[in-house]
Amino acid sequence: MASYDRPRAGGSPRPLETSATWWYAAVAGEAAGSFSARVRTRMRRGCLGAVLLLTVVYAGLVLTATGRRWGDAAMTGRRADGVAVTLLREHPSLTGLGTLSLVLGCVLLLALGLIRRRYALTGLAAGGVVTALAVTGLLQRYAPRPRAADAGGLLSSGFPSAQTTLALGVAFGLALVVPYRLRSVAVGAGTLWAVAVGAHTIADGRHRPGDVIAAALVVLAVVCGLLALLARKGKVRPGARRGPAAPGLPVTVPLALITAAGLGAGLWLLGDTLALPATAPYDPAELRLAHRCGQALAAGVAAAVGLVLLGLLRRVDIEGAPTPYRLGGPYAEAAGAPADAEVVGPFTEDLDHEIS
Repeated sequence: MASYDRPRAGGSPRPLETSATWWYAAVAGEAAGSFSARVRTRMRRGCLGAVLLLTVVYAGLVLTATGRRWGDAAMTGRRADGVAVTLLREHPSLTGLGTLSLVLGCVLLLALGLIRRRYALTGLAAGGVVTALAVTGLLQRYAPRPRAADAGGLLSSGFPSAQTTLALGVAFGLALVVPYRLRSVAVGAGTLWAVAVGAHTIADGRHRPGDVIAAALVVLAVVCGLLALLARKGKVRPGARRGPAAPGLPVTVPLALITAAGLGAGLWLLGDTLALPATAPYDPAELRLAHRCGQALAAGVAAAVGLVLLGLLRRVDIEGAPTPYRLGGPYAEAAGAPADAEVVGPFTEDLDHEIS
């Protein structure tokens, strides 16, 4: 019995490796769409996990008094953070550059897809960005939240952050339009840019840390849902074993470091910053600590969702060609197979035999 026919404990054939091609699946007796089914299941779980985490963040940071107090302290604490105040005062053009970068990011996403003639995937990527922004707008407008009078005069309708949603939507949309070998580089670099956009919106007081965290989870849920739809349509193929991980190390390593440092430092400081008094005045040191804790958590979550998406897409090529294969051996040569330099199919042209 061949290795790919060995039954598992439950009696079903051993699942194929992700690098198997469609003809290998047919020879092994497994349905050709099984890889798409596994990808679809993976993406559905990613979408569901993002939605569940978004619900937890919304309940904890918006609906509870402690979460609202922590978010207000993190936003107010930017004035007590000398580093953030100095940076914004000495570089007032950062706000304009952030807006310009969002516009250029959208143009880049569309241009790459159209230049590579991936019109359907370009439309899907643009639709993902629009869908994420629509979900963000609906949550901002209709999600239950405290009255403006209960928010102490602070911004009360910024959950989730539209700027971060747009930045991460463009970054994740690149996974659909760039070549398979450049996916890690493009998505990783785009995620780093989105992390910077989210950090700036917190530093200049436009959003709370929870708004940036929620935006990252919204985009992850929407993109995973679109990828599950692609897998259902059979538009995914197994990628090469030597995928795009190595070329993407210059950007994925910083993402991993930001994830570890941001989540580690943020969770470490969270316990101290949640113990704020119920009413003002607050200690400036506590406000500064809350601001830095919020920045760390927001950056860590935004970087983490980029790594999660790259992990879900590991060895998954979107509308890629089947992996090339060759035949060899005396039987193939006797049947008149082409030279070794040519790619041939799994079956030869010899008509004197049958496959039972």
